[in-house]
Amino acid sequence: MSFNKADYLGSVIETHKMKHIDDLFDKFKEKRKEIKEKLEGKYEEKIYSPFNSGSYAKHTAINSKFDLDLAVPFKRNSFSTIEEMFNDVYDFLYEEYKDVATVRKQKVSIGIEFFSDNDGDVIQIDVVPGRELSKDDYPKEHYLNININTYDGNYTQTNIHAQIDNIKGKQDERQIIRLLKIWKYQKNKDFKSFFMELIVIKAFDNKIVSGNLWEKLKIVLEYIKDEITKENFTLKDPGNTSNDIAKTLDSYQKNSLKNDFQNILDNVELNEENLKNYFKENEKYKIVETESKNSYRINNSSSAIIPPSNQFG
Repeated sequence: MSFNKADYLGSVIETHKMKHIDDLFDKFKEKRKEIKEKLEGKYEEKIYSPFNSGSYAKHTAINSKFDLDLAVPFKRNSFSTIEEMFNDVYDFLYEEYKDVATVRKQKVSIGIEFFSDNDGDVIQIDVVPGRELSKDDYPKEHYLNININTYDGNYTQTNIHAQIDNIKGKQDERQIIRLLKIWKYQKNKDFKSFFMELIVIKAFDNKIVSGNLWEKLKIVLEYIKDEITKENFTLKDPGNTSNDIAKTLDSYQKNSLKNDFQNILDNVELNEENLKNYFKENEKYKIVETESKNSYRINNSSSAIIPPSNQFG
């Protein structure tokens, strides 16, 4: 039987769906809910309602590597500086969770990594505090100033709602983003997921991306390797068009990405099954055919499940 690249990539996506880890994911959601309630109790009238952000809100999460993000919008008069706001939230979360988790300052967020539970599960939540630009502006415009955790009090303006809206309804783009996130995780690449998200969307905006799943992925890989090293190539942040996300990679990283994608295309052209070297199924949730031709089961399990569909949530 010949190797079908599109079917294989569909299986890769299927085995990385979040639905396979419902019990674990429920733990993440419960912790995020707990943190949200603690923040609301602490800051009361100083904040607007915290909301979900990150890959889960964008429907691009994969089960092999994920955390949950919680954005916390503060009112303009809540703190005199963005840095003071960030440090106050960190101090509060540290005192609340220091005995049960590692709480650390990250570039723009506060990471909470809970110690493994009785099942050996480790839960990670990132909290992103932001302050509205001017009094009563956030409910209408949704812009926030986000602290950049350095020693000079830097901050950046963004609109997390606009970033989420930018990918809303883009199912084909989400498929390719997930595949590149799987590749990124499995190959230990340090490109930001947000960078991958924006460059895939730009490929769809600039090329006719059609055909089966492999054909779509191939067009996107070709676009990226052809464009990424050009001097005039930009990736505008939909949350703030003055932010060029392409600049988060230096010339070495851009050339490395170009070469990586050229190698994928060349090696798959040489032998189609080389695709498996770059996009691996999550073996734990691999779907295998049983004795009954119409049923499938999760690998190492007797539980029957529905065959892969076109839903990627």
